[in-house]
Amino acid sequence: MSLALVGATIVPSPREAPIRDGVVLIERGKITAVGNRSIVPVPQAIETIDCSGLTITAGFWNSHVHFFERKWADAAAIPAPELGQQLHDTFLRYGFTSVFDLSSMWVNTRRIRDRIESGEVPGPRIRSTGEGLVPPGGAPSEQVCNMMGLMKTPLPEIADAAQAAAASTKLLNEGVDGIKVFASSQSRVTLPESAIQAAVNEAHRLGKPAFVHPNTGADVLTALRAGVDVIAHATPRSGQWDDAILTAIRERSWLSRQLLRFGSTTCATIACRSSSRL
Repeated sequence: MSLALVGATIVPSPREAPIRDGVVLIERGKITAVGNRSIVPVPQAIETIDCSGLTITAGFWNSHVHFFERKWADAAAIPAPELGQQLHDTFLRYGFTSVFDLSSMWVNTRRIRDRIESGEVPGPRIRSTGEGLVPPGGAPSEQVCNMMGLMKTPLPEIADAAQAAAASTKLLNEGVDGIKVFASSQSRVTLPESAIQAAVNEAHRLGKPAFVHPNTGADVLTALRAGVDVIAHATPRSGQWDDAILTAIRERSWLSRQLLRFGSTTCATIACRSSSRL
């Protein structure tokens, strides 16, 4: 497919000035040129769409998704039209061309990614942590999974540094793109800092990011001390963060622009400034 999008204002990235009266050339499904109409000539025989008055942006990232809903189950057997429609309705229609899955059944998520990368179905570029590491008894119950419409996914339980390192190494050897650790459970079982740090170290050894799911402000501080790259969200149920947490975040974290609002509470992804792994 050859196509020219002509006349739009193009926003190539947040760090670059918008391109007025822009042209985007697409050849065989790939973008081959982007620029002002005076710089990027439009071939005479190409199909052209007049985008005057419109805005074209680079594809968006969604850095916190989960492929653990039942609609993704047995991904190898989902008919291609159905899987493509689900990926479109969930991601592509909103402009998400890259996503980072933070805890799901890795063998199933990898099948979805393989089908996208083979060209069988259209979908976003997928990165995944595979199964998140949880404290003992930290996996959601069958009742919770049924209520939320989730697949029942066995999650690796860890209690100390040795178990965290072993579980992380296994996942990394299976090809995941990062490691996700749940710092504590709803039953108030909290991982020691050494366990989180061991998981972080294994991820960093291969140049991959480490994510932490916190439930409290104390979890956030523990995660920062352990060297995590991304704190997956805020902790609205544990109250306001105190000065110690805010200072630690200012010293080593940035707040992503992608926010999710639940009622009056804003949750966000927090990633360390020092990370070069994302």
